[in-house]
Amino acid sequence: MDDYRPSLRLATYNIHRCIGNDNRFDPDRIITVISQLNADIIALQEVETGHDGNTDFLNSLREHFRMEIIPGLTMYRDDSSYGNVLLTRHRIEKMEHINISFQGREPRGAVCLRMQINNKNLRVIATHLGLMRSERSIQTRLLLNALNRRRSDISVVMGDLNEWFFMGKPLRLLRKYFANTGSPATFPARFPLLSLDRILVRPGSCLRSIEPLKTPLTRSASDHLPLIATIVF
Repeated sequence: MDDYRPSLRLATYNIHRCIGNDNRFDPDRIITVISQLNADIIALQEVETGHDGNTDFLNSLREHFRMEIIPGLTMYRDDSSYGNVLLTRHRIEKMEHINISFQGREPRGAVCLRMQINNKNLRVIATHLGLMRSERSIQTRLLLNALNRRRSDISVVMGDLNEWFFMGKPLRLLRKYFANTGSPATFPARFPLLSLDRILVRPGSCLRSIEPLKTPLTRSASDHLPLIATIVF
């Protein structure tokens, strides 16, 4: 029974540059939500971090969480950087950054980790796909190619996939590789209608639960709700 199998808690959260639905910039509010996720591995999107001590969100993460912080930043400016961040409590065997940028569009990337947990090889890819469907289709193929280069006991792709068409090509490609898992709505946070944020697991038998975190705080802290999944080994 699953109750007796070791488990791992995963979460993905688009933090919208720490700007909430009230248009207030509040990194502390986002830090509070992240702490409430109580997850072992957390993928964050739309992380903007300044290059000074007062606005460096990466330093805030390091100060608040006893986790390894892996930046996957894709846009660099003189005063700040922007992109993905992955947090993990577990030791990393290998880390790779995958460039999935589409010519003429906003730079995009993915962070790929390989870990050994409970004698199982776990591969996790955290990403944020583009806004155009053609862009997402190419990016999805790049991620699947990365997974196919070296198979793992358990594979996970999580993040803001920006895909709301159930029969769209990106999701059809992903469903061929991953089990057809649940896809709760996470956007917009106040009245979620679209399943933009996803946690995909292979094999599907490892997925025990998946649900957004709906609280008054998460409905106001960002325009997305965080999504949490539990997998068993």
